[in-house]
Amino acid sequence: MRSEFKMGIAALLGVAAFTVQAQAGGFSRGEADTDILFEDGTVNARAGAVFVSPERKFDTIRGAKSTDGTFSDSYWIPSVAAKVQISSALGCAFTYTQPFGASSDYGAAAQLADQISGAADGSVNYYTKKHFITNEYGGTCAVNFQVGPGKLYLIGGGFVQDFDYTAESYYGTLHLEDSAAAGYRLGVGYDIPEYAMRAQLMYRSQVKQEADGDFTPGALAALLGSSPVSAYGTGTLPQTLKLSLQSGIAPGWLAYGSVKWTDWSVLQTLNYNITGIGDQQDDYFWKDGWTIQAGVAHKFNDRVAGTVNVTWDKGVGNGADIMTDTWTLAVGAQIKLGPGDLRIGAGVSYLTSGSQSYSKGASFDATAGGDWAYAVAGSYQIKF
Repeated sequence: MRSEFKMGIAALLGVAAFTVQAQAGGFSRGEADTDILFEDGTVNARAGAVFVSPERKFDTIRGAKSTDGTFSDSYWIPSVAAKVQISSALGCAFTYTQPFGASSDYGAAAQLADQISGAADGSVNYYTKKHFITNEYGGTCAVNFQVGPGKLYLIGGGFVQDFDYTAESYYGTLHLEDSAAAGYRLGVGYDIPEYAMRAQLMYRSQVKQEADGDFTPGALAALLGSSPVSAYGTGTLPQTLKLSLQSGIAPGWLAYGSVKWTDWSVLQTLNYNITGIGDQQDDYFWKDGWTIQAGVAHKFNDRVAGTVNVTWDKGVGNGADIMTDTWTLAVGAQIKLGPGDLRIGAGVSYLTSGSQSYSKGASFDATAGGDWAYAVAGSYQIKF
């Protein structure tokens, strides 16, 4: 039985690590590919991307049936990782991904509701089109020690994360940018490759963004002039803690799962100041998020392994927007192709219904029914 477990373990571990989530909680997007630290080979390189198409729309706005279409924009999540095994006990990986992001483009009914709300309270932060993205560039190392039948891994590293935010409204366009904020990750793992058994606990620190930028007046040009005025903003993106487990359960079969906590309650507001207008804020008032995943992987033959998994993501919204529970079903495959391995996958998410309220910080009252999100992914790895 032991020798049977050894056959195809690399393929099973690879395809199990390749998960596709069509819609994550809060503003979560990609995770740094630190799993490459556990893989064999002196030099490993892997690159890929996920394309996500969420189809969230409002059913009602201010109590009336909405005529708007989908307001959530499609997006890409890139991922690049390269590992160098410096010695039998030490390996280091360099990673790139986009850990957080959001993009919404509201229709005519939502834009009108924004303008009515802004006129009622004199604010200029009721934006009708919003987009932000972060890029993470990281370096993580793992030291391993033989402990019992397996190896104990001590993992640590740092990263820098940038931040780019644009919001458009009837009143003007706000742009804020932070070129680099620092963070770190720490973890511990235990791995028995012979049985495809692995346990890993990984912590990623929160990041405080302090962004500078400008506000280009629209309807406020009569007050501020047509030239951009300076602006600055601050906000905190959350820390995370993730426990991952996996184990061979029969020859050619592997079960895996994970539990992830994301400290979204740290993001209560995005605060910013516009010269000539004063302090403004975007309200979120989020609560912490939990993501639970379970899946199984199977080796079909010497060239192909596949996986299927289910993910539940707890909604983080408190009424300032519609961030509800999400259920995702995903499938993936790893195929030996050319000098390396090709991974492909697809996922579909069901976004549960919910509502937002002006009294709780939303731009306007609205409801959403159950919606869907779709994703496809691919990556390629070479090792030697």
